[in-house]
Amino acid sequence: MPSLSEQLQEARSQAEVCLYSGGRVLEARAAVTAMARLPLPPCSKYHHVSAETMVIENSFGSDRKETLASLQRLSTALNILEKYGCNLTNPNRPKYWRTVKHNNPVFRATVDAIQGGRAVLCLYGYSSQKPDGLSFPDDVSDPDVGKVAAVTLEVMSLRMELEMLIKETHPHPEFYERIIATLRHKDVGLNTDAVVSRSSFSCSKNHSDSQSKSLAFPLHHHSMRESGHAGSLSSNRQSLKPVQVMLPPFKKHPENCTICGIFRITVHCLSCLQGMCLECDRLYHSYPERAKHRRTAVTSSTSSTPTSKSGNSKSSSTWHCLHCTKVNSSQDVLCEGCECPHYESLSSAGDDSPPATITDWQCKSCTVVNAASSILCEVCERPRLATRPPVTPSHPPITPPRPPAPVLGMPGDPDSQWVCQFCTYLNYSPATVCEMCDLARPEPAPLPSKLRPPFPVRRVPALPVKPKELTQEDPNSCRQRRMKEDGLKLIQLIRDGEKNGISPEEVYTCMKVARDTNILPCQWLKSELAQQLDKISLLSAMFSHQSIRSCEASAEGSGKVIVAVQLSRAEAKQSWLTAGGDSEKAARQALQDRLAKVKMLCSLGFTDEAHCHEVLRQSGGGVRGALAFLQRPLLEPFHERIWSDNPEPAVDIHHPDKQRVCRRLLAVYDLPSWGRCELALSLLQEHNAPYSLEDVVQAVQESHDREFIKRVLAKECPICLSVFPHSKMQSLTSCQCSVCCGCFQQHFTIAVRDKHIRDMVCPVCWEPDINDPEDLNSYFSTLDIQLRECLEPEVYELFHKKLTEQALIKDPKFLWCCHCSYGFIYDGDQLKVTCFQCHNSFCAQCKKPWESQHAGLSCEQYQSWKRENDPEYQKQGLAGYLRDNGITCPNCRFQYALSKGGCLHFCCSQCRYQFCSGCNNPFHTTCAVDECTVSGLHAHHPRDCLFYLRDWEPSRLQALLENNGVAYNTDPPPGTQTGLCGVIEQKDDGGQQPDSACGALTQTGHAGLCEKHYREYLVSLINSYSIDPARLYSSNELLLACRRYKVDDTHRDGEDGFIYYSRLLEKLMDEVPLGDKVPRKK
Repeated sequence: MPSLSEQLQEARSQAEVCLYSGGRVLEARAAVTAMARLPLPPCSKYHHVSAETMVIENSFGSDRKETLASLQRLSTALNILEKYGCNLTNPNRPKYWRTVKHNNPVFRATVDAIQGGRAVLCLYGYSSQKPDGLSFPDDVSDPDVGKVAAVTLEVMSLRMELEMLIKETHPHPEFYERIIATLRHKDVGLNTDAVVSRSSFSCSKNHSDSQSKSLAFPLHHHSMRESGHAGSLSSNRQSLKPVQVMLPPFKKHPENCTICGIFRITVHCLSCLQGMCLECDRLYHSYPERAKHRRTAVTSSTSSTPTSKSGNSKSSSTWHCLHCTKVNSSQDVLCEGCECPHYESLSSAGDDSPPATITDWQCKSCTVVNAASSILCEVCERPRLATRPPVTPSHPPITPPRPPAPVLGMPGDPDSQWVCQFCTYLNYSPATVCEMCDLARPEPAPLPSKLRPPFPVRRVPALPVKPKELTQEDPNSCRQRRMKEDGLKLIQLIRDGEKNGISPEEVYTCMKVARDTNILPCQWLKSELAQQLDKISLLSAMFSHQSIRSCEASAEGSGKVIVAVQLSRAEAKQSWLTAGGDSEKAARQALQDRLAKVKMLCSLGFTDEAHCHEVLRQSGGGVRGALAFLQRPLLEPFHERIWSDNPEPAVDIHHPDKQRVCRRLLAVYDLPSWGRCELALSLLQEHNAPYSLEDVVQAVQESHDREFIKRVLAKECPICLSVFPHSKMQSLTSCQCSVCCGCFQQHFTIAVRDKHIRDMVCPVCWEPDINDPEDLNSYFSTLDIQLRECLEPEVYELFHKKLTEQALIKDPKFLWCCHCSYGFIYDGDQLKVTCFQCHNSFCAQCKKPWESQHAGLSCEQYQSWKRENDPEYQKQGLAGYLRDNGITCPNCRFQYALSKGGCLHFCCSQCRYQFCSGCNNPFHTTCAVDECTVSGLHAHHPRDCLFYLRDWEPSRLQALLENNGVAYNTDPPPGTQTGLCGVIEQKDDGGQQPDSACGALTQTGHAGLCEKHYREYLVSLINSYSIDPARLYSSNELLLACRRYKVDDTHRDGEDGFIYYSRLLEKLMDEVPLGDKVPRKK
């Protein structure tokens, strides 16, 4: 005998191989069942899944019933997890097997609602957390089928154990009662379907043996064990003792036979604990092994209750024959008088109910209550929605009971199973709605070919019964045979009629009317139906004339007009089907229905009965269609108004009826509440209120604070100081300033036409600072959207042209003409360039006007030749040198023939770039240098910049040049004008910046220049030869430079002054290089 661990390993291996090889789940059912029934605790039986922890964490409740209900939810979640595992082990995996979505309603209601559900998914391989769910890692191409099969096997086994616990069929429940205390009290259970009253009978000694071989009846085992012993009952029906069975209300009809599931229980077997009908009891207990079972007759509690005398109970327990009108019992299949089968009546129970009377209706737009005869609202003039009047149903709809939830792997016909397309749950064919997601089955459930037992039972072959010799046909058999033949014939005729577009009601009514078994319903309907409908119309007209003659006396006294009724064929056909082919009954029913519909239309305000009869005839008896005909002329003024080109009349805020104005505002402007309408009206009616209706409505839609709305409606423009609402103000994204639309348009129009593109900033705070190229592109991309709406087309086109030029400046092939300041892109490789605007030539490299002597020479050779051979150039002396080595914009490379002058802050007239003319570093207000404490407009200059060297004496600058072997001029060239400095510089004159000569007095030894420009000349030589001025620093200047450029100036111990300053000098020259943007033209 193998041990329990060996049995567990054998069952596990067998089931894992079946799942791993892609076999069906049903094939692994036997191994899973054997594994679940082994007498081992959960901690020893499950190796991958924490079964004991999951059961403890998901079981809750104060008694056994609530605990079993929580275990049922855990079992449902395990069923879904089992489905995920089976999909992964299947060779034909689903398309989206890699992910499990959190928004799946089945996942949220089952797996995600329990503790440990996601842990099982992680064991499957869903270990990557995504924003919308779980998935396999990207580097995993296929799941680990072996591990998934092992985990799936444990999930299936745990779910089966929980099902056995819930049904109280677990062979070893003590393992779970030990960890769940509430399972020890067995007085209340989840499957308590019946309580059998005790009687004086007992079970035989082999009761437990026979019970293990029988079907499980849903009664408590301990109730059976508590009954006393008595003598055995014979199989004769006359010796069965009646036992009262009290059955609670249940959806699945527990009083039905446990084998066939159709007929009610009449016998209860005390040996196998089953309830059966008479036929199933005869067949089941005819087997020799079960012939001696003790059985007791059962009487249902519902049958012992006296029949109610109310109409409802009477109608449910009897039925009227449609042929002879005889009242039969509900248990009779054929009529006792004419032996015709029982058919369902086609007439509706709610036809005789009086029509609903509707007096007033409420407008959906302005909520005013209007009279029933009004089609348009009296206030907002919106039409009434043409909906069908509500009719209270006389009987609530009967919802069929849902089929029991199937257990995955339950044996049965494979054809009876169907998989939900939405949640992939396995259902069985009696269920037309998915048990998990409550969605309907996409195709109709197939009819079962044969009855199957609802519980897993063993197939019991029926014993052969010796046929009896029929000497004379039994009347009951004759009736059953004739009923079967009529039913099969009716089914075939209905199928043929559906192929030809004929409803089953028409086929059934045709058979009743024709009375000829040989004629086909399709032929009869084509040939005789029209005559029948005309006959019904004539009879209805005749009945209406009779009622008119009977009411003539009362009509003369009251002045009421009686109208003859003329039916349409659709109404006649409907009444013909309802009456089952009886023409006279159909005519009376159609007349009654027509009068009820006319009364309904009159209750809606249409008092012309003749017109109501006519529109009902035109619409085929439909009330909705008749309403459309009646309301069409009343809606014509509204249609003409909405389709006309004339604007809707404005809301008169000074109308004396305040409520009418508020309702009009509510309907027209879609305000959120009635209080907002009153708030808008009060703001509009204020004395000297400068608000327009549209502005007030827009402000009220955004807020309900009166003071805030008044502030929004009264914004002051900082430019023109006028008051405007917030919607009429414009603002830029770079600041919080707001100006009116007129000032906004005027400011940017002037900036585009007369100023540079960098002047297109806020007119109030002059933000933002657009020197940064990244900020410039972001700012203009947003500004372009605003200017497109407010600028004129030609101004907006000029704005785009300037934006294009601004973008072209950044191209390295972009050149500025030195004659006319026109910019363009030059792709050639020659030095001589001809401007497209002024057609003058200049050098592409040195940007000087082109001369014939420049041909074949480099720019340096040409400048050297010009200094030696051009008398005009020689007269200019160093002033011409400073002009030729003037200022070049580092942003757009535009050249200025100017000296750097006293103030080194220079603003380019082409691109408005602000920079230092001595080192080309930018000037800015927002500094990008770390630990910079300077606020305001400033630049960071290197130590060889003119910004620092202009304070040196000329003799000191000359000494620096002499130390490095650089020659310099001290005497003016011959023929040069002396006395006044002739260097051209840019001056600030009342907001203008004209270019003019310096005009300062010259000094001896300064080469005909003033002291300022002679220093500039010496510094240009220092920069041209990249000479470091630090070697002439004094001790104070050296310490100041080290602190300015963040160089460590710590004095070491025992270090004298000379060594200290020498070390600082070397450290400064090594760590802080010279300026990389300083112009170094030779």
